[in-house]
Amino acid sequence: MSDSDDKQELGQAPLIEHLIELRSRLLRAVVAIFVIFLGLYPFANEIYTFVAQPLMGMLPEGSQMIATEVASPFLAPFKLTLVVAVFAAIPYVLHQAWAFVAPGLYENEKALALPLLASSVGLFYAGAAFAYYIVFPLLFEFFTQTGPEDVAVMTDINQYLNFVLKLFFAFGVAFEIPIATFLLIASGATTVESLTKKRPYIILGCFVIGMLLTPPDVISQSLLAIPMYLLYEVGILFGRLVRRRQRKASVPEQTGERDDA
Repeated sequence: MSDSDDKQELGQAPLIEHLIELRSRLLRAVVAIFVIFLGLYPFANEIYTFVAQPLMGMLPEGSQMIATEVASPFLAPFKLTLVVAVFAAIPYVLHQAWAFVAPGLYENEKALALPLLASSVGLFYAGAAFAYYIVFPLLFEFFTQTGPEDVAVMTDINQYLNFVLKLFFAFGVAFEIPIATFLLIASGATTVESLTKKRPYIILGCFVIGMLLTPPDVISQSLLAIPMYLLYEVGILFGRLVRRRQRKASVPEQTGERDDA
């Protein structure tokens, strides 16, 4: 066997090891989701009732949802429970991702990445909670009270589930804006001054995104767009603080270099 063949085998060995570790991490994440799902499934109907409460609380007493498909009474709670299991397992899934990439990071990168991961999880949950406790009551009150008086609201359970999951995801992702803004500033991809000058375009973009991710009404669009812009300002604020720290840290280094000279 030649030296080139030996080098090729040595180069393939670490790649195979990384692939094996990646598979192991993925399997652990899938198992965690499956275990949480099994634990939650006996309460699938209760979970659906909890998620449907913002709408049901706005309907007249005695109102109920309907199922227009034969399997909907089973599939809708099943689907919701699976999604809840994924949401609940996000911290563990991100921990597995962190354990996979951490060995290849520098110490300063590790010190920055871990708080960002924890913050991103917390912000995603905060976005979902904001949608459930703030947006849903306002939205469903508007929808149920603006229709004709002789129209009974009887929502299909599948349609309702798809509607609220879309909003959960939209608000969860929207609440990640401070992290994205912070990373752009900290990495040097952009500056605080540049982002500040682009405020009018950001405001317009927030309302466009709100229009695309929410139902076609001004209320839900505004309830997503306004928090997105406020979170954008929060990201700029933290980015400005980081840039100040970086500048202060660079001043002693430059002073030390001059003294040595």
